[in-house]
Amino acid sequence: MSGVSNKKAFENFEKLAKYHKKRPEPPFLRASTLLVPHYIDEEEIENISRFIANLDPTIPYSLLAFYPWYLFSDMPLISREFALRCEKIARNSGLKKVRIGNLHLLR
Repeated sequence: MSGVSNKKAFENFEKLAKYHKKRPEPPFLRASTLLVPHYIDEEEIENISRFIANLDPTIPYSLLAFYPWYLFSDMPLISREFALRCEKIARNSGLKKVRIGNLHLLR
C-alpha cells in the first residue's frame, strides 16, 4: 500500500523469531495482519503464514478484522467467511496459534 519494500520487516521478524524459542510464554513475538478488503488476499495470508511457520510454528498469528474509518470510510467490512478462510489457510500452512481478532467487526 505504501510503495515501500517490506524486505526489512521480514528480516527483522526473522531475527526476533529466535528469541521466541527462548521465551514462548508469554510470547516474545506475535504477528498480525489487518484484513483490509481489496488489499489483502488469501495468497498473501498463505505466504505470510508459511514464512512464520518456517521460522517457528508456535509464533501466535492474529488476523484482524478491518474497520472502515477516517480515510478508509468508503471501504466495506470484511466478511466472516473470508476471515475464516484465512484462519484455515494459516493453520494449513503449519501455524499452531492462529486467531481472528475483532470478531465483532465481521459481517
